[in-house]
Amino acid sequence: MSPALRHATGYGHAPCHHGEILQGVFRDPAGRRCAGLVTLPMDGPGSRAEFARGPDTPAGVVTVRPGDRTKAARAAVLAVEECARRGGEAPCGGELRLLGEVPVGLGMGSSTSDVIAAVRAVADAYGVRLPAEVVARLAVRAERASDPLMLDARPVLFAQREGRVLEVLGRRLPPLVVVGCALGGGAPVDTLALPARVWDEADLRAFERLRSLLRRAVALGDAALLGRVATASARRGQRALRHAEFDTVEGIAGRLGAVGVQIAHSGSVAGLLLDPAVPGLRHRVRGCVRALEGEGVPVTRVFTTVPTRAAFPTTKEFTSGPAHRGGRRPTGSDTPRRPARLPAL
Repeated sequence: MSPALRHATGYGHAPCHHGEILQGVFRDPAGRRCAGLVTLPMDGPGSRAEFARGPDTPAGVVTVRPGDRTKAARAAVLAVEECARRGGEAPCGGELRLLGEVPVGLGMGSSTSDVIAAVRAVADAYGVRLPAEVVARLAVRAERASDPLMLDARPVLFAQREGRVLEVLGRRLPPLVVVGCALGGGAPVDTLALPARVWDEADLRAFERLRSLLRRAVALGDAALLGRVATASARRGQRALRHAEFDTVEGIAGRLGAVGVQIAHSGSVAGLLLDPAVPGLRHRVRGCVRALEGEGVPVTRVFTTVPTRAAFPTTKEFTSGPAHRGGRRPTGSDTPRRPARLPAL
């Protein structure tokens, strides 16, 4: 092994998302039931990782900073095994450093972002290029369920507990402008405390219908149809989450001409979805912001699913209100139990 390889350091990055457009139970290509989701991508916050190989450190020993990022540490160990095998080397330990800007516990994929950034940093340190399906497999092994952040921006139905794509729904989502907000005051959701979801055949038929409609919305670039799907999925998610402000948010969306609402099915972020082709977009966005803040629902960020120079030229952050009295992502457990103030995204 060359001296350069003995002390190689690699770097990785992964984005986050803004909750889900659709989440439920679906049939896979073999006709088997499995849980699946379609996330709403968001540029901006993410996790960055640096992995320094330690040739004198035993295999399986990875020191992580901050020390609570245990899922990312597990992912690094698994990635070392994979990359060393592919490179014909003996695995060793190392040091993993993470810098995350994704709020924890709000359903934005913070742990998956950490995990994927860690895997990519290890791969970079070994000079190995891991296919997305391998990264997905490692992510699921590290955290039991993973968001599809290792994939490109194409909308996919993803089996989060198995780390595989059930269906590529199309090339890109219809253009949308999203007025993001935080339900429950931005307090993290303890997903382990939620009641277990038991899906029956009626649920399966309903979700497959929504899947079909979402496929059509993507194919036609139909923002209104996508909004219908997201709203229906959000309503179903409310059976477990029971956010007190959800009806208020949905009412604002209907009153001010949004095409629908979406939520994080394992967190507290939500979004009002607007069609950027509708006249008076900026007026509608401002109206949504004022209405949400008037009801005491913190507004986090307005963003778009299209490139920033397209229909909605800039991403505007709203830096007033309780959702913005904070700094970067706090250190804490992978599944925090305390309320957290949402940083300005």
